Amino acid sequence: MGAIRSKWSLVAGVALATVALGAAPQAARAKPGVVFLPHQALYDLSLVKTRNNTSISTVRGRILYNFSGNACEGYTSDFRQVSEIESGEGKNSLSDLRSSSWEDAAGKSYRFKIDTTMNDGDTTDVDGVAERTGDHITVKLKQPVQKTFTLDGSTVFPTEQIERIIAAARDGKRLLNLSVYDGSDNGEKVYNTLTVIGQPIKGDAAAASPDPATKDDALKSLTRWPVTVSYYDRDAKPNAGEQTPVYSMSFELYENGVSRSLVLDYNDFVLAGAMGKLDVKAAGKPCN
Repeated sequence: MGAIRSKWSLVAGVALATVALGAAPQAARAKPGVVFLPHQALYDLSLVKTRNNTSISTVRGRILYNFSGNACEGYTSDFRQVSEIESGEGKNSLSDLRSSSWEDAAGKSYRFKIDTTMNDGDTTDVDGVAERTGDHITVKLKQPVQKTFTLDGSTVFPTEQIERIIAAARDGKRLLNLSVYDGSDNGEKVYNTLTVIGQPIKGDAAAASPDPATKDDALKSLTRWPVTVSYYDRDAKPNAGEQTPVYSMSFELYENGVSRSLVLDYNDFVLAGAMGKLDVKAAGKPCN
């Protein structure tokens, strides 16, 4: 799934540095041979626990994620998350986040549009395009303000993030450092990410909590890995202690890019995302 970075959102699909010092330089985009499955997945959100005396009693919500495309056409992601949070004081907070993006399969171009609405109030819009040229990336924002700036060429976009995680998992690697840009927040944020990859789970292994993914014929023969991705503020000043991630997310990642059994950790509270529905979509036009 793709990735959206905000207090109430997942970074989907699914897009993923040394934590305090930044990512090691990446050369040309990796060619790991990942074939993504076009699909639509629905996840039901629920509260797992709270920390730091956070006054949250209940969380209800859903994530709807659409992914399509291939290595010739590029990849399109549409993401929506609606969350309602009830505090112990009887106060409710409703958020509605929508994101659409297209990413060139070679990692050279990324277009994005993100709309966030809180409590039926004003909508915050982020709209822009990022183009990779040589050793840098040029970002041109239309919203929230017109602005052009550059990013280090080692930065990756969301689909490439998932592609690299799958490639690392296949190679038996357990740690992966990446610097990721997905256009979230005000369109200027870059995250350092640390991905921890667990032992592979064979397709015929029984799941503790079965869902449409574990029952789907297209996935039953595929390997999946337990993955935890922690997101760190690249602009935060390092201190003597270990840097705390802005948030982290855990999930089981299939080798075709489908994710199940989500856990979203926002430090003050943790949400579970159980897959309620999975629709496998027809493949796009074949590559020439």
